[in-house]
Amino acid sequence: MIRGINRLGISKKKFYITKPPMEITYNKYGTTMYFSGSDGIDDTKGIIDEDKPIKLVIVDEATEFFDDGEGEEELANIEATFVRGNSAGFQMIYLYNPPKNPNAPINQWCKKMEEREDCIHIHTDYRDVPEEWLGQDLIDTAHEMEKNDPKMYRWVWLGESIGVDDLIYYMFSPEIHLYDDEEYLEESRKAIGEIGIGVDYGQRNPTVYEAFGIDYENQILRGLDEYYYSGRDEGKQKSPSEYAQDMKDFCNRLEKEFDRVVSFIFADPSAAGLIEEIRRVVPHIPVIPAQNDVKLGISRVQKLLSFQKMIINRQRQKMLIKEMGLYQYDPKSIEKGKEVPVKENDHCEDSCRYLCCGMWSQISYMLPVGERGDGD
Repeated sequence: MIRGINRLGISKKKFYITKPPMEITYNKYGTTMYFSGSDGIDDTKGIIDEDKPIKLVIVDEATEFFDDGEGEEELANIEATFVRGNSAGFQMIYLYNPPKNPNAPINQWCKKMEEREDCIHIHTDYRDVPEEWLGQDLIDTAHEMEKNDPKMYRWVWLGESIGVDDLIYYMFSPEIHLYDDEEYLEESRKAIGEIGIGVDYGQRNPTVYEAFGIDYENQILRGLDEYYYSGRDEGKQKSPSEYAQDMKDFCNRLEKEFDRVVSFIFADPSAAGLIEEIRRVVPHIPVIPAQNDVKLGISRVQKLLSFQKMIINRQRQKMLIKEMGLYQYDPKSIEKGKEVPVKENDHCEDSCRYLCCGMWSQISYMLPVGERGDGD
């Protein structure tokens, strides 16, 4: 709201702005804007003043009411609370970025609202506001995505519910995202910056280490090597101490080849025993329980692939490449308006997203400015 006041060219001296309470009062008439979160309907009831009825309620980030709240019922209760006692001129404005999935609950709710005679649905995107409000960096980011991934551009920048592909990394292309060992010259290997390893641990399922390094010269996250062991396929399960020794050997090989110490290991947070064993055998490397937000991790890997800022070693990361073509959402979850990955062909993918989330502060700068955050 303060940004809006500035863009309208109105002096902030004409307002009394406080926090807390978070309020903006127009001095001339005493009209006030109130700000409140809503963990429940009771959070907003305290704003009501019978002598000064609220005439406009703006619900921002309405998707969160469906993701974390009671959805349609909660929004209906908020509307009923504020419209009560209003003689005329009351309005509700709901703001949200449409989810990719047309079946998402908020998209279904929006269709229902369109059927109301007192409701107007307005769809806007970044092209509907003056360019000076956006800045050239944001406009360039949008154009870059339009060029590299038109489908993702239609969702992120045009707000279209483009549908959800069963294949999670549909933008992965062997022609674009793979490189061969012989393409990467010896002197370039010595220029690799920070090296990180993502770890997915399985007792009966495979245990995977995926190593990536920051290639500053080419401004990409470069896949370096892979460790993959399936106790079920091999007929013998390894102990955490054996896996830790394999990690030590894996790190030694990387450090010798790239002439630098491995910077980070981001390990499956459920593998507490393995984490302690790895810390014991490679005490010089920080071993960090990985951030296990699946949706966030997938989003970050998708960004890197869409902007061609991640490449994978064709010879050394064969299982990761295989899973890129198999990792998918459960079609039944998509029909219900959610995107839940199938728990198959995901071990290398989990390692990869652990790594990307863990090193995000070091690698996000390679993306266009408007894509370095996590706003969807």
